[in-house]
Amino acid sequence: MIYSKLLRILPAFLFLQAAGLSLSPAADFVPDAGFVSLTNGRDLSGWGYQPDEKFDGKTQSSDGRYTAKDGMIVVNDYDPAKGPHLRQLYTVQEFPKNFILKLEFRASVNADSGIFIRKPQLQCRDYLVAGPYKTLKSYKPQDWNQIEVTVKDGIARCTCNGEILEAALQLPETGPIGLEADHGQMEYRHIQLKTLP
Repeated sequence: MIYSKLLRILPAFLFLQAAGLSLSPAADFVPDAGFVSLTNGRDLSGWGYQPDEKFDGKTQSSDGRYTAKDGMIVVNDYDPAKGPHLRQLYTVQEFPKNFILKLEFRASVNADSGIFIRKPQLQCRDYLVAGPYKTLKSYKPQDWNQIEVTVKDGIARCTCNGEILEAALQLPETGPIGLEADHGQMEYRHIQLKTLP
């Protein structure tokens, strides 16, 4: 009986794979009300390396440090043969208005990454091992955690699972959103932004 059910659904699964579609819930992400997704769930369109390298339509950055996969942007481990150790992937768009940024991340053990908010960096790591926020009570190691950043009048309030990381991070007037590749694998998903009045 189970075998016959598998035979019925297998052709549909293979068709979706061949069409480049995914059954992954991450790839089918719908932003919260009033938010827009900063990724399309399929590739790195809208992102690139500054000053002028864009990855529209590509599933991987030119040096392999970033990959779009199953609705995520994955920060891959460093390969010295492919380019610099530290890399920053930025949105092509800049964000001069007040906004709320929400995203989820999953860090491998001791992974070190970061989120750039108009260029200043918020450390995003396997916090309890790599710091700097080693006293977080709600951080879930090697599981999905949510970062929320509220930007108002040049100041960012940043939380992880509701706990404050930075109460008043100073920001410039405008700039992109970015992700950093340092060491270890980091996965980001559900990257969404809502412009505030």
